[in-house]
Amino acid sequence: MNNIPEVKVGIVAVSRDCFPESLSVNRREALVKAYTDKYGAADIYECPICIVESEIHMVQALEDIKKAGCNALCVYLGNFGPEISETLLAKHFEGPKMFVAAAEETQDNLIQGRGDAYCGMLNASYNLKLRNVHAYIPEYPVGDAADCADMIHDFLPIARTVIGLSELKIISFGPRPLNFLACNAPIQQLYNLGVEIEENSELDLFEAFNKHAGDARIPEVVADMEKELGAGNKKPEILAKLAQYELTLTDWVEEHRGYRKYVAIAGKCWPAFQTQFGFVPCYVNSRLTGRGIPVSCEVDIYGTLSEFIGTCVSQDAVTLLDINNSVPKDMYEESIKGKFDYKHTDTFMGFHCGNTCSKKLASCEMKYQMIMARSLPVEVTNGTLEGDIAPGDITFYRLQSTSDNKIRAYVAQGEVLPVATRSFGSIGVFAIPEMGRFYRHVLIEKNYPHHGAVAFGHYGKALFEVFKYLGVPMEDINYNQPASLPYPTENPFA
Repeated sequence: MNNIPEVKVGIVAVSRDCFPESLSVNRREALVKAYTDKYGAADIYECPICIVESEIHMVQALEDIKKAGCNALCVYLGNFGPEISETLLAKHFEGPKMFVAAAEETQDNLIQGRGDAYCGMLNASYNLKLRNVHAYIPEYPVGDAADCADMIHDFLPIARTVIGLSELKIISFGPRPLNFLACNAPIQQLYNLGVEIEENSELDLFEAFNKHAGDARIPEVVADMEKELGAGNKKPEILAKLAQYELTLTDWVEEHRGYRKYVAIAGKCWPAFQTQFGFVPCYVNSRLTGRGIPVSCEVDIYGTLSEFIGTCVSQDAVTLLDINNSVPKDMYEESIKGKFDYKHTDTFMGFHCGNTCSKKLASCEMKYQMIMARSLPVEVTNGTLEGDIAPGDITFYRLQSTSDNKIRAYVAQGEVLPVATRSFGSIGVFAIPEMGRFYRHVLIEKNYPHHGAVAFGHYGKALFEVFKYLGVPMEDINYNQPASLPYPTENPFA
């Protein structure tokens, strides 16, 4: 995964000048030791030059962590803390920042050893608001060294995502296919998030593809594809074209990233793609996504944005799926009921033609795209990677701009069940608690498109905090609410 940032958190301790400075010094040292003992030292840097008590100290600390290459900041209240200097530090640091506070250590030292950071965190938050400085504050931001070490570690995926978005360019090809108005993409919110967008014509892509004909690197890419597919290589005749297309995209990324470090792609895959290119791009999309370069289908710009966010959070491959079809009642009765604690309405099938990384499939085969082949010659629909998605925990989520330029998001945790789909494409039987209500009162009610991003694991906590940090209004961060908590639009008599 070389398309996401590496995070280095500068830990700067602060102290109110009427408190013993040693409180912050000793507590900072204990915090750093607790972190390195549990997580290693690679992610953090201990600012040693001063404890911030004044504006001058603030400038010194800021210069030190910048020199050390820190791209994220943890302001650590070892005691009450100087509310002006500590919030100025956060204001002038260009990158994601968090605040945590030290808990009192022992009942035997509550005179000279009492730090009152529990109180100081209140003043810090008040001053952050006065200065309009946005910082991450954990759910319960006060703890001992081990607690605060865990809080900093929880901050890493949030910081990684915020940094990634600030240096991301999305490259798109072509307009959305006809009848895909749901995947609308007003670009204002991309700019608000700090994301660049480069929109290209399908003809530009086709020209670049043709220029890669006979590329000397094609055999090497074909060999890598053959190794990945193994016995699932059912369409060997199409691999050279797919390799040519993969090289087209990777070269385009390098030639067009500009001043941005990270890239995601929103690609076209139908209706004219197959007849002109002579294949479908699903397998290539899956390979790039597996390397940390998300490629969404159907020019879904906010889909690939969501995939990139999940890649940063999970440091793993993600996918983009249709929230596609219901699970047949007889399948539920035979394979799910009584074996898993889910109602029928908690289940659905997530599907796309073949864009899911092979590592996330229970098994895979290169095939033709059945839906497209209903109206086109089979030979131009080859190139899709099919297989049931491997069972395990998942998080379904999406960040989306509405047609009237409002930003909103949803997050729902669940799992892919070990149930054979008996269908086609990259597909799985998904189960999310209270999915039926979530489907009606969030996905439908809030006008979300049918595409959802999938991270392979439970990352709801981090994603929720990412959306908060990015400024999504709290009322517009939706989740699958338990049965005891009705949605505003839910009929209480239903």
